[in-house]
Amino acid sequence: MNDFIAARSQMAMSLGFHIIFACVGMVMPFFMAISHYKYLKTGNEVYKGLTKAWSKGVAILFATGAVSGTMLSFELGLLWPEFMKHAGPIFGMPFSLEGTAFFIEAIALGFFLYGWNKFNKWFHWITGLLVGISGLASGILVVAANAWMNSPSGFDYQNGVFSNIDPIKAMLNEAWFSQALHMVLAAFTATGFAVAGVHALMILKKKNIEFHRKAFSIAATCACIAALLQPLSGDISAKDVAKRQPIKLAAMEAHFHTEPAAPFILGGIVDEEKQEVNYAIKIPGVLSFLVHGDFKTPVKGLNEFPKENLPPVAITHYAFQIMISLGMLLCLISLIYLLAVWKKKSWLSAAWFLKLFVFAIPLGYIALEAGWVVTEVGRQPWIIYEIMRTKDAVTPMPGIVYSFYIFTAVFISLSAIVIFLLYRQMKMVGKLYDPTDPHFITKKPKH
Repeated sequence: MNDFIAARSQMAMSLGFHIIFACVGMVMPFFMAISHYKYLKTGNEVYKGLTKAWSKGVAILFATGAVSGTMLSFELGLLWPEFMKHAGPIFGMPFSLEGTAFFIEAIALGFFLYGWNKFNKWFHWITGLLVGISGLASGILVVAANAWMNSPSGFDYQNGVFSNIDPIKAMLNEAWFSQALHMVLAAFTATGFAVAGVHALMILKKKNIEFHRKAFSIAATCACIAALLQPLSGDISAKDVAKRQPIKLAAMEAHFHTEPAAPFILGGIVDEEKQEVNYAIKIPGVLSFLVHGDFKTPVKGLNEFPKENLPPVAITHYAFQIMISLGMLLCLISLIYLLAVWKKKSWLSAAWFLKLFVFAIPLGYIALEAGWVVTEVGRQPWIIYEIMRTKDAVTPMPGIVYSFYIFTAVFISLSAIVIFLLYRQMKMVGKLYDPTDPHFITKKPKH
């Protein structure tokens, strides 16, 4: 493994782990706030126990996300010094604001965890809601920085020199809204289905059924609403990419040749040498419609771009296919859920229905990871689109491959610790969080 491949692999691995920690940290506080609100309105102690259980999970993931996020910030300087030398002053603002949001989130989480029976009940609830809002803001600000790499703005560039820097314009670049919207909905979809699936599994095992039903209802409702909105944000993102990065759009669809009534390609095996996709389902005119709003306008093909600027077409196409396929599957499960809630309430207790959500536990995160592959690999060979190539930004330090092994070991260890802690939390539901459980531990009154 050469140093360039090692640097890219380390960054890909780090982002792949961190994005899961970050998405859970963005979404779970809102589930916690919904449960807490239900407790305050109904007085049902089960909701109080659920809120406390979820808050412990939020704390675990917050600590893990803080570690992985800090590691990523070091990696940017360690692996891509030339990139940070020029890009840091331009898109430093969203990172600075993200740090502010992180500290607000930490303070609010501390207030919430230790504020039971100490604050006004609604002030206490607001601190929990603030954890979610600041976490969501952190995610959006980081996505804004990534969007800048796809749509660089806020500076003049001439003869290799960046000048007339405008950090606000850089942060509010053309890509930030579509990317942030798509990312937020993806986070709610992936985390919601994962949480709902875990609680569905507990219901199937007949453990603390009332507790897990209430948890399932909150997570599944949020997940299904987000999943059904996701195709709309996907359409916004696709039109934005078609405008700004037509080469990425062509790679996503493995669209090699410019033609009218361009087809939308489903599946297939990409042959980059022969510039064709074998065994694919092609729907004539649909790609033209998605891009231009009509079925006949030509869509620019990969053959019209310089070969040295082409991204890895096969990887981009396969990742895109995985993302949209799993997204459509989750939409189907969402429609079944909404039908069950409105018309077929008996389904909510059916084993086949709960098994659907257990099956869906990893699907949202697989789609999420595939979406980031599309975003990052589809931008190659650029680290700053059409400004700086990735190979020109990598560190000249030899032996970076050892850093890759070290960081990989750290992330695997973090993941193992998180899984262990969350598993232990699930096992303690009856004793610590579910007041209807005969083994529930109540505090003895003080004498």
